[in-house]
Amino acid sequence: MDNFEYVTEPVSPSGQYFNTPPLCSYVFGFLESQIPIDDSQTMYLFQHVFLPINPRFSSIMVRDKDGKMKWKKVEVKPEDHMHVPIFPKSESIELYDQYFDDYVSKIMMERTPQDKPLWEIHLIKYPTRNAKGTLIFKLHHALGDGYSLMGALLSCLQRADDPSLPLSFPSRKPSQLLSPKKGFFKWFPSTIFSFFNSFSDFGWSIAKSSMLKDDKTPIWNGEEGVESQPCVLSNLSFSLDEIKTIKSKLGVTINDVITGVIFYGIRLYMQEMDKKARTSNSTGLVLLSTRNVGSYQSIQDMTKADSKSPWGNHISFLHVSIPKLSKASLSNPLEFIWKAQKIIKRKRNTFTVFLIEWLLDMELKLRGHEAVAKHIYDTLRNSSVVISNLIGPVEPMALANHPVKGLYFTMTGGPESINIAVMSYTRILRITLKTQKGFIDEQKFKFCMVLGHMLALMSYRIQPI
Repeated sequence: MDNFEYVTEPVSPSGQYFNTPPLCSYVFGFLESQIPIDDSQTMYLFQHVFLPINPRFSSIMVRDKDGKMKWKKVEVKPEDHMHVPIFPKSESIELYDQYFDDYVSKIMMERTPQDKPLWEIHLIKYPTRNAKGTLIFKLHHALGDGYSLMGALLSCLQRADDPSLPLSFPSRKPSQLLSPKKGFFKWFPSTIFSFFNSFSDFGWSIAKSSMLKDDKTPIWNGEEGVESQPCVLSNLSFSLDEIKTIKSKLGVTINDVITGVIFYGIRLYMQEMDKKARTSNSTGLVLLSTRNVGSYQSIQDMTKADSKSPWGNHISFLHVSIPKLSKASLSNPLEFIWKAQKIIKRKRNTFTVFLIEWLLDMELKLRGHEAVAKHIYDTLRNSSVVISNLIGPVEPMALANHPVKGLYFTMTGGPESINIAVMSYTRILRITLKTQKGFIDEQKFKFCMVLGHMLALMSYRIQPI
């Protein structure tokens, strides 16, 4: 390829293995507007707000004279990236919901052209049950991880109450795996156990990525090529205050409660579809950021050479066994959530996440980015469900004077039958379910998720721990 003077930045290793034949992954961000969308400012926002966020939004991947992948600056044509679909006219919100769902399912299956920057924006100007209009950002995972891309989207938004003030986020302490502040006689044994558990979990994770597969159940059948099959996107909204009440009762973190409730809903669905499945060996793959930060950095800080949390992909994963559903946990969901919390806490207090990150780096150096992509693909394929989460702003936001009613995200490109993404916005927790069409009964799955949450709340109110 010529014009190499425009080639400025190497493609990161993670950027390469997220854009390969085995693994082509996208992050979808959804902004729901409280009012009908006025697109008169679209071109201004496109040219002066979105594109300047990062040079990668106006670059494509090319191979230089030495065979290395680089980002090459190109001219960005709005018509190649901005899409405003036309739906059939209708007086029925239910029909517009169906048109919206069908359109989203279609664009989630499509790959963006490699000769153009790897992103699209879809402007849905029709009302649905949830909003008067919806803005969809389709961003290739090669551009960055969820933290980077969500930070980019949030940089386009302002506080609805006072645009001069910055957005704020729920406080979240950076993870501290081993702390000698406990005192030597308490710290030393826990350190030994942590090292032992780290290598034990690391070995199990390697086996899960290569040889060990989950039992075949109503949520996992081991089918190949799931990533190219149609999927269904659905949403649940829970009160963050209700989650916090369970958190306080159990003395755990909000993420522990959310993951426990999700696992409980999954087990309820599995039992509903096949009673034997409630005791199956099933795992959840939890995607984690390896950034040791408590909140989002500004785009300017992320793109600095000495940034503590640089732009890009900084992710790893943990295999978490989904607790089996016993008669006791059926009558007391908090017991189930507590079991899930114990499993997660033990894994969180190890170095497994960083060992997995090291393994991917070593595999990249020895075997190349396509081998790493295949490793990640197999890891996703051998797990029953994939879970990720991001924090959102505490205050209501606005984009070009359009109040944002809701905010959620999902990911595509992986071979899993169920992908669950969690995001907070104001005092609402949005749980987005991406399920394989024709295999997962999405209505029953949603019902079991809601039921699990309701039973956990009831258990909190009437039963002591």
